[in-house]
This record gives sequence, structure tokens and C-alpha cells, in this order.
Amino acid sequence: MTIGELVGRSGVPASTLRYYERHGLLRSRRTTGNQRRYDEAMLRQVAFIRASQRVGISLADIGEVLEFLPEGGAPTPEFWARAARCWGQAIDERIAALERRREVFSACADCGCLAFGECALVA
Repeated sequence: MTIGELVGRSGVPASTLRYYERHGLLRSRRTTGNQRRYDEAMLRQVAFIRASQRVGISLADIGEVLEFLPEGGAPTPEFWARAARCWGQAIDERIAALERRREVFSACADCGCLAFGECALVA
């Protein structure tokens, strides 16, 4: 499919798709006229990337996992499950860190000083 078709089916802007491709997250082949052509599998790959980003996984980490896919292969439910297991601990750690920040924020809100050098929030 063309980049326009991939945009239309995924809802992801062409600039983002080109960015993903530049960073090795997507693959395309080129026509003799140097136009990108994507396999159907890239649609599921874009979905995997977007879903992973929404839970806070970095593009670098997503790229490392995508390297395990065979050339032109789409993420299968088993692939998604394995990635979820791998990233589960990182997501739990991120949630715990955010909860700690919320506690600090709530404690600081009670104080209200926001003094540089003294307040845990602005230091």
C-alpha cells in the first residue's frame, strides 16, 4: 500500500510514518519511481507502536522488540503478549513513581510555599 493508504487506514500522519521508518520501526520497499510501498503487515505494526507509546514505552524500546519480528511480519497476539510481559515491570515502576510524585505534590500543596531551594517540587 502507498503511504497515503497507510495514513488513511491507520490515522497516523505521513510525517510520523516517515519518522518511524527513518528510525527502523517500519519498513517499506521503493518503486522504480522511488515511492514507498508498505506491506499489509505494517498496519498492525503501526498499531503496535501506537499502543505501546500510549502506555509510555519509548520508541527505542519498541524498536528493540520489533527487531524480533521476521521481515515483513505483523505482530501476532502472541508477540503482543510477550511484549506486554516484558514491559509489565517497567509500566508498574512508572506507575509507582507517579504515585510517589502525587504524594509529594499533595504534601507540598498543603505547605504552599513553592520556595526555590526549599520546596521538593521546585528544587
